[in-house]
Amino acid sequence: MELKELSLQDRERITALYMDVFTREPWNDDWSCPGQLDAYITELAGQRNSLTFGYFDGDRLIGLAMGHIRHWHEGTEYCIDEFCIARDMQRQGHGGRFLQCVEDQLLERGIPWIFLLTDRHVPAYDFYLRHGFRELHTNACMVRKAGAPHPERRSP
Repeated sequence: MELKELSLQDRERITALYMDVFTREPWNDDWSCPGQLDAYITELAGQRNSLTFGYFDGDRLIGLAMGHIRHWHEGTEYCIDEFCIARDMQRQGHGGRFLQCVEDQLLERGIPWIFLLTDRHVPAYDFYLRHGFRELHTNACMVRKAGAPHPERRSP
């Protein structure tokens, strides 16, 4: 297995693996609009601070880590936006080895922190816990749809 840094020149390979993993269980993401997926891949792999790694078995891309570098007061972070292993290669230890290769590469670059968000109700949650990640109980992930009605602010 080999770790390689990827760019937008690898868009076809990135898109194929991404679609194969995330349009099926347990995620079932609907990427039926090719333009939307292309824009997403461009955001993740084509910006100034983007950092995308591929994990290869020979010429076959079997793992993908897409994220960005963020300079933070506690040190530089690699924020993983997407991480996956090809479906037929999962549960064979490849994810853990790939994650270790990414971590080694980050340390070589002087990046000591890895940050990510994941859903508690998918297998990835347990995977990350098994590989040394911990939940930040002092933070909250929040979302609001623009234009959606919201309750009035309550007085204290």
